[in-house]
Amino acid sequence: MHTTSTVSNRSMWRMTFNKILEEELEYSDIWTFRFNNSLSEERRRGFKIFCTNAKGHFKCGTCSKSWSSAQVTILFHYRLQTKAARGTVAMRPFGQACRRCNGGFKWAGFSPETVETVLLRLISKIKKNCYGEAEEDAGYCGDEKAGGKPHESSLCEACSQRQSAPRQNKA
Repeated sequence: MHTTSTVSNRSMWRMTFNKILEEELEYSDIWTFRFNNSLSEERRRGFKIFCTNAKGHFKCGTCSKSWSSAQVTILFHYRLQTKAARGTVAMRPFGQACRRCNGGFKWAGFSPETVETVLLRLISKIKKNCYGEAEEDAGYCGDEKAGGKPHESSLCEACSQRQSAPRQNKA
């Protein structure tokens, strides 16, 4: 079970996606952005997959412990239906469990800068895979030295479901 303390983060993701879409995508297709907590790396018909890691901050709703991680896995499925001039993006951020109380997976909060960097990388993938443009390097969105602690796979939802993308991206 996930905590819902990052609901405001969802609106930030949507607003930032729409802003970047308007600035970066020079096509008239209409794109929708939604969250889907049941996404996996299993390919869905017609969808491309982009999986990346980003820096996020967690706070346990049970014991109030907080921590940061540079390896928060975020999975996107996206596709463009050319005939309908419509695109769809589905996003799933994976959680991490609290080391202190292990009270279930928590969702991360992300800084506006991290959200923008992740979405710029997604838009770059969309441009490449849906419109045939050259891929732009939008930079890495995690900080490999954040906290200085190694990734704890046993506390990671993505690792437990074999969904993690350690230092690599899939498109």
